Amino acid sequence: MEPLDHAADRCIRRALGFAGLAIGTVMLALSYDISLALRSGGDLMAIAAIVLLATAWRARHTDLRDSETWALFNAMRPELVAGLAKPEAQRLLAATLRRRLLWHAERVGAGAVALWALMGLLLLLRELGAALEP
Repeated sequence: MEPLDHAADRCIRRALGFAGLAIGTVMLALSYDISLALRSGGDLMAIAAIVLLATAWRARHTDLRDSETWALFNAMRPELVAGLAKPEAQRLLAATLRRRLLWHAERVGAGAVALWALMGLLLLLRELGAALEP
């Protein structure tokens, strides 16, 4: 993995860790109704995926040389940063960050779909169980 990819992944995953903590807390609070907890978790994960997509779209239009990813990359490999011109550094960082954000958004979206599928399966099993009772 390239150093810039590693720096971008660390920043994105830290943010997703905090989002996951919040989503897990909401799901735990709603655990009295498991279908509601699963639906809420799926909805919140979908919102997180949308935020990742919006951030990826904005990456080209934002100066990222003052970002956390760039600071981490500079701390990891200062010799690479010193040799980059400012427009080249912006282009490289935007392309890398966009690619990694889209990769993470795809995984978070798949998690949301999985939670919704579990909720649908649970509701289907409840209906089948209710239909079989005399």
